[in-house]
Amino acid sequence: MNPSESGLFDQAAQILDGFQIEIPSWGFANTGTRFGKFFQPAAASTLEEKFSDAAEVHRLTGATPTLALHVLWDLPSGLADVSEVQALERRTGIRSGSINPNLFQNQEYKYGSLCNPDEDIRENALQHVLDSIEIGKRLHARDISLWLADGSNYPGTQSMRNRITWLQLALSAAHRHLAPDQRLLVEYKPFEPAFYHTDIADWGMAAHLCREAGPQAFVLVDTGHHYLSQNIEQIVAWLLHLDLLGGFHFNDRRYADDDLTLGSIDPYQIFRIFHEICQHLQSGSSKGPLHAVPFMIDQSHNLKGKIEAMIQTVVTAQELWLKVSLIDREKLRALQQSCDLVAAEELFRGAFWQDVRPLAAAWRESRGMAADPLRALREGGYVERITGERASRQSAVSSYA
Repeated sequence: MNPSESGLFDQAAQILDGFQIEIPSWGFANTGTRFGKFFQPAAASTLEEKFSDAAEVHRLTGATPTLALHVLWDLPSGLADVSEVQALERRTGIRSGSINPNLFQNQEYKYGSLCNPDEDIRENALQHVLDSIEIGKRLHARDISLWLADGSNYPGTQSMRNRITWLQLALSAAHRHLAPDQRLLVEYKPFEPAFYHTDIADWGMAAHLCREAGPQAFVLVDTGHHYLSQNIEQIVAWLLHLDLLGGFHFNDRRYADDDLTLGSIDPYQIFRIFHEICQHLQSGSSKGPLHAVPFMIDQSHNLKGKIEAMIQTVVTAQELWLKVSLIDREKLRALQQSCDLVAAEELFRGAFWQDVRPLAAAWRESRGMAADPLRALREGGYVERITGERASRQSAVSSYA
C-alpha cells in the first residue's frame, strides 16, 4: 500500500507538519577538539554562508526554520551586527533562533565569568549577557541560552558558596532585563572544562537558580551533559512536572559531551525523552509560549560533512518524534495501571521498532520536497558548488568555531 493512501498518513502528516528543530550556526563551521581542528572545504566561514546552509537544510527537511546564533562567533561586534543578521533573515527566509552568549573563550574567564572572584570580570561577563538579551530583543528571539564553563580544578582553590551568591545575583540581574516574551535558559554540565567542581553541575542546581532568578528562567537540557547511564528522561519528567523545562540541546555521545549526531549511538534514549515530552504535550497541560519546550541541535561535525550530518540529524529526529507520537497512549496507560509489565514494555518497544520512514518520505513528497533528503543533497550539487566557492577562503583560526 502507498503510505500516502493509508489511514495513518493523515495523522503522520499532521505530526510532521508541527515538528520543528533549531539548528546551530556553529554546526556549519570548522570546529575542533582540544587537540586540533580538521578543515572541510565546504565549511561556512561567514554568517552569510551559515544562513545559506541553514536554508538548504530547511528546504530539504521542512523542519528547521530557525538558526541558533552565537554572539561572539556570529555577531562579533554585538549590537552593530544586528542589521546584517536581519538582512540575511530576509534573504534566506531563515529566522534567528536562540541567542547564545560566550562566557568561556576570553582570556579573562580563566577563573570564571559570572562566578569569577574579580568583580570587574563578573561585571564584564554580566554586561555581555545583557547585550545578548538586547540582541535577542532586536531580532525578536525569545530565548537567551546560557552555558557557563565556570568551576575549579582543585579543592580549596575557590569558595563554592561565594560563587553561588555571585551567580544568583548575575542571573537575577539578567532576568530583570528580559522583555516580557523572552526567556533565560540555564544549562548545566557535571564536568569539563572544570574537573573538581562545576558551578552549575546538574539539573537541581539549574532549577534552583531559575527559581531564584524569576518566572522567565527555565532549565535547558543538553543530552550530552550527563554521567553515563543517567536517566535523562526522568530528569525531563521532573522538570516538566515543575514547569521548569525550557528546551534541549540534542546530540549523542559515547562517553562524555561528544556532540555526535543525534541517535547515532543510542536512538532509544532520544525516543524515551521524546516520549515524556509528547505525553506532556498531548495532556494539554502546557501553559503557553513561555512554557514551550523547543528542540535544538547542538553538534559540531568534525568528520562528517557539515550539511549532510545536519540533514541526517534532522531526519532522525523527525522519525523518532513520529514514532513516539503514534504510541497508543490510552492503551499504554491501561497497561501501566494494571502493572502488565511485559505488555506495556512491548507496546512501547513496538512503537520504537516501527519503520516510519515510508510515512516520512510520503509526507515530504506531499509537501513538495524530495522523499530522501540526503540523496537529494548529494544529487543537487549544492555541496559541490559551495566547495568550489569556499575552499580557497578556508584559513586557520584560533577559536573553537
